[in-house]
Amino acid sequence: MTQSTSYRRILHKMGYYDYQHGLICRHLKQQGGWNSHLERCRSLILKALDIHKPDRVTVLGSGWLLELPLAEMIERTGKVVLIDIIHPPGVYSQTAGMDRISVVEQDVTGGLIEEVWEKAGKRTFLNRLPSISQIIIPEYQPDEDPGMVISLNILTQLEFLPLKLLRAKTKTTESELLRLREEIQNNHIRFLMKHRSVLITDVAEIFTEDSGKTTEEKTALVQLPSGKVSEEWIWDFDLISSDYNKKRSVLKVYAVIF
Repeated sequence: MTQSTSYRRILHKMGYYDYQHGLICRHLKQQGGWNSHLERCRSLILKALDIHKPDRVTVLGSGWLLELPLAEMIERTGKVVLIDIIHPPGVYSQTAGMDRISVVEQDVTGGLIEEVWEKAGKRTFLNRLPSISQIIIPEYQPDEDPGMVISLNILTQLEFLPLKLLRAKTKTTESELLRLREEIQNNHIRFLMKHRSVLITDVAEIFTEDSGKTTEEKTALVQLPSGKVSEEWIWDFDLISSDYNKKRSVLKVYAVIF
């Protein structure tokens, strides 16, 4: 299943394609700096397959497939479903001819992107939405039993496009946006808790300025589950920063199998 042309147009207007392209460009720019993080993700996913032995695996936020040991996953399970709001073109070429891999395009917020666009997207600066109280945060419902679910570095990214648009098109306050972020994240965790799941997410970003000063900003705003196996590590997200960016950042990552 792929998104309609009209929906893709909404995503374009909200800047999704620039966001998607920016991620792979950042990865390439880091010249291998992400390798440790990617290996930790793949290793934990394989541990989850050994523990749960699922017949079906659904990956939420499969992205560019960087963190996924697809070949090993296919060897250890019957079906792998890759879900993202829009898949990069390379995903289709990488999975072509693999009968046990399905590529599905869905908004894993349950439709929040369209909800925000319909209520705020067409407004102007002079006609901004007075409040975000009328924004409904849907619950994600898969089309069929997902089997084991992998939430792959998306918990804190689900809010990115909605918040960007709401800051531009509404009169909302940062405290209201904070509550919205918490609810988006809580919705995602509630869904994962209904299934055998793997959660891999950043929980904080640590910034280091040229002067050596460091600051930390929480990205995961909700209580995260414990489970059978949990790990923590640092993701060297932005070790090689642009000349105009006078600080670099790393991400604290929490990963759990439950």
